Amino acid sequence: MTEIVTITASEYCIFAILSLWRVTWFGPGTSKLLTKFEKSGLRLRERPFDFVFIVFFCWAFISCVISDAIPTLGIVQAPDSPNILAQWNYAYASVNDPLFLTPPVWMRFVTGLSAFVYAPFYLVLVYALIRGRNWIQLPAVIYATLISGITGVVVFGVEFFGEPQWRTPNPIGFLAFNLPYVLIPLLLLIRMRKPMPFLRISDGFIAIPTCA
Repeated sequence: MTEIVTITASEYCIFAILSLWRVTWFGPGTSKLLTKFEKSGLRLRERPFDFVFIVFFCWAFISCVISDAIPTLGIVQAPDSPNILAQWNYAYASVNDPLFLTPPVWMRFVTGLSAFVYAPFYLVLVYALIRGRNWIQLPAVIYATLISGITGVVVFGVEFFGEPQWRTPNPIGFLAFNLPYVLIPLLLLIRMRKPMPFLRISDGFIAIPTCA
């Protein structure tokens, strides 16, 4: 069952700002109304494509922690390394990704950003997607823009057009492993283009599923 609530454009702007910044000092009435909107967003089963984001970013958390922490910490990636994770990295990078195998200092900053900034954010993002929290919109937009620029432009640019020692010898294999880490964030950017992404907006109305 769906309850239709009519609001004005100015009210919607207020709700959007409050949802992003979680401001509650506009008065008790506004705070209660914001709470109602936040708790009455679209359920996860009504947002089927969000399951794609949830599955992907759960995997991204694991892969970033396992893979990107190794070069960031300066662990040698070699087939005879005592670290099994370094061996796995070598198996991938020796065939597909020379930039990742012997990263320069700037690349270690990129992998460090992935392992120690993006990875914790993925947990927050997955929680917000499951619970339908509108405050994730701005952080998600910032993240998607950042990773698309760094990975999609800088890293891919070096792998395909950079100095010969950094160019991938296997473009198909490289893209198979890495392209999802650019495409999915771009889809997330599209998904989060509205300030309240977990409410259904149509013809000046907000459709709010009532809690069972």
